Amino acid sequence: MCVGKCSRIVGPCMLVLGTLSMAASILLLFPGGASEPLRRGHIGRHARALPGLWGGGVAVLLAATHVTALGWQRSGCSGRHSAFLSVVLSKLALLGAAACFVLCGVGLSTGPLCRYNSTGLGPGHTALWGYPFLDATDPGPDARAENYLYNRSTWSTCLEPEGIVPWHVVLFSLLLLISAAEMVLALLQILNGCLGCLCGSCDGK
Repeated sequence: MCVGKCSRIVGPCMLVLGTLSMAASILLLFPGGASEPLRRGHIGRHARALPGLWGGGVAVLLAATHVTALGWQRSGCSGRHSAFLSVVLSKLALLGAAACFVLCGVGLSTGPLCRYNSTGLGPGHTALWGYPFLDATDPGPDARAENYLYNRSTWSTCLEPEGIVPWHVVLFSLLLLISAAEMVLALLQILNGCLGCLCGSCDGK
């Protein structure tokens, strides 16, 4: 595919994915659309890290803006310089998306921070705030069945915030998919930009 035409496709796709990543990361701070958990500090550490904001969001949007502009730029010496800059920014986007992917994977496997009843609590004790699914898995052959991601009956363990488990799973899973797609597009643009450095844009040829 022509270098310029490829940039006109990759750039807008990265813009859309970067925007969605930022939105999903911000929504993680408001379980069920409520602001009370955030005000009380009852937000999980991986959600507070906002990987979709700075990793899958800002880093990707910086590259996406330049790549989109590159797609409509004339060929020539300046075009080659812009293609080189797009390679640098795409590498930054690749690192950001990869960091987002890793942090979201860890966040998904850890589970949400929530208020839950511990089996060790006696009468008159209140529920705890913590990560009830963090050490709930068994490394044995039945580990998959014990994992909260595969056993929805365990989701009722979390008492507050209401609906925190599906909220956590859906948004972190969405961020994983978005960041994976961003990594593919960033790699594609790195190759495309390297070709542009050597040959310039092929529009009109």
